[in-house]
Amino acid sequence: MRIVAVLAAVIAAGAVIVVAVRHDKSVASDPPVSSVPPPVALPSKPGTYLGVYASQVPESYAGVAAFTTATGVKPDLVAFYSGWLEGFPASFAAKAAREDAVPLVQIQPTRVALAKIAAGRYDSYLTSYAEAVRAYGRPVVMSFAHEMNGSWYSWGYRHTSPRTFIAAWRQIVTVFRAVGADNVTWLWTVNIVDGNGRGRIPNPARWWPGSSYVNWVGIDGYYFQPSWQFAPLFGPTISDVRSVTSDPILIAETAASPTATQAAKIAELFAGVRTYRLLGFVWFDSIGSRDWRLNTRGAAAMRKDSRSYKNPLP
Repeated sequence: MRIVAVLAAVIAAGAVIVVAVRHDKSVASDPPVSSVPPPVALPSKPGTYLGVYASQVPESYAGVAAFTTATGVKPDLVAFYSGWLEGFPASFAAKAAREDAVPLVQIQPTRVALAKIAAGRYDSYLTSYAEAVRAYGRPVVMSFAHEMNGSWYSWGYRHTSPRTFIAAWRQIVTVFRAVGADNVTWLWTVNIVDGNGRGRIPNPARWWPGSSYVNWVGIDGYYFQPSWQFAPLFGPTISDVRSVTSDPILIAETAASPTATQAAKIAELFAGVRTYRLLGFVWFDSIGSRDWRLNTRGAAAMRKDSRSYKNPLP
């Protein structure tokens, strides 16, 4: 969707907006949360991740805390958006870890040609970022150039070729692996396909980087209309993804407008995750193309429907 400015070790496994964030100059000085090495891969059991993107992250955790207060849910994933050449916000990541949450980083290659990334022109930046992630020492979910099968970003459909996207993606993963940042789970994030069959948002298969470069698949999709339902909204894209990979799928960004139907859509999200055996979903609790924040009924529905899904606060 067009956007404006989204483990505990025992977690039983398991939305779009260009957000500008400031460079965290404390990357190198922040100590790791724990000296115990994390597992290389996050658990991937279906139906247990519940994440959030909240306003002001990663500069502040206040929005995430407000989400927890309103819903009783401590999120497993906390998403944020990182502009190109910005550093890894280690202080924020450490705060997330103390709250038993995993940072989910959506790197936005704004004002940069993906061909230059693919050619290694930004390897020094990527190496520095990867070293900071490795030093953090806890699990991190990372995505790059999300919604590439949509046309609203410079790296997307009709602007940058799938071949160039794939080359850039592979180069980034290769640099991280060379540095030894093995605590990264790579999330390939696509937009839901065009349900009217006109191909304006096509099947994302042509952008697939290959199974050696991806751990999880993310799908972004929003309930723009009260009549929309989970299966028609996400089902075709899930089917397209399954044609190229059996990797676990996460609804990486989603929400419903705070209307009378928001609570019903939240219940539908939980049911859809269970039916399709997905990892879970990340709720976009902020203002983007419209105001997606939870209203009182939506927060109550999140509290109620999460009870059989994860362990909310009392």
